[in-house]
Amino acid sequence: MRKIKDVYNAVPAPIADLITYRALPTQEVSYIDPFLFLNHHGPQTYKPGNRGLPFGPHPHRGFETLTFILEGDIMHQDTGGGQSVIEAGGVQWMTAGRGLIHAEISSDKFKREGGPLEILQLWFNLPAKYKMVAPNYIGLQKNELPVVTEDEGKVRITVISGTWGDVKGPIDSLSDISMNSIALDKGGRFTKHVASAQNIFFYVVRGAILVNGETVQKLNLVEFQNEGEELQVEALEDAYLLLGHAQPFNEPVVSQGPFVMNSEEEIREAYRDYQLGKMGSWEG
Repeated sequence: MRKIKDVYNAVPAPIADLITYRALPTQEVSYIDPFLFLNHHGPQTYKPGNRGLPFGPHPHRGFETLTFILEGDIMHQDTGGGQSVIEAGGVQWMTAGRGLIHAEISSDKFKREGGPLEILQLWFNLPAKYKMVAPNYIGLQKNELPVVTEDEGKVRITVISGTWGDVKGPIDSLSDISMNSIALDKGGRFTKHVASAQNIFFYVVRGAILVNGETVQKLNLVEFQNEGEELQVEALEDAYLLLGHAQPFNEPVVSQGPFVMNSEEEIREAYRDYQLGKMGSWEG
């Protein structure tokens, strides 16, 4: 089995009136190559007539984002032409590449009616060879994502990128990153094999699970050593987790604000290009 290196608590990091926990980076862990950042927003309930999500227009360059909408919705718009409203159960995958400006706010309906909200956003690094690719956006609703069931239906794996058994996810990752979200009923079990050279992203969103003999509660990130290949997971109560894996890039990571590059000079260039309008102009 894979040996567990450590378990890290997500730290409270509220944004305006949005309850937020940050699992990456924290004082305990900077990143798990190529997984850079995870914000866990909610769970909380918004009243009717609310202001919604506070993520107005802002730029990105040099990485990708994967957003999980567990409750509520997100209205996305970007200067690359991407636009959608993704509802509960759906995901958004955005390749910032050489740069774009985007906004992630709540729909007019959600702001008018309110309701429960829980959203997670994960950032993946891009290797140097892909940092300046053309931006791309994919928004998928719940019914567009394949689900694999195991343990007589007590485990439901939503395949986003990569494969789970014979099922291929709908998103082709530039860097062969495999990502899944997994819902487990109490007592549900599954086993997953991951090549020892790959790094694993494992975050417990809800509930509590037993992984390779260690109990992990919600709002905790597990880091594994690169020894062994097997994950054995059992739900101690109803649970939900994010599970991904990828070959590490082993490249320098220099991040500042909305940009993630390989050097300080590339960060300065990103800010220059943004100010010169090379990432598009916002008209939304």
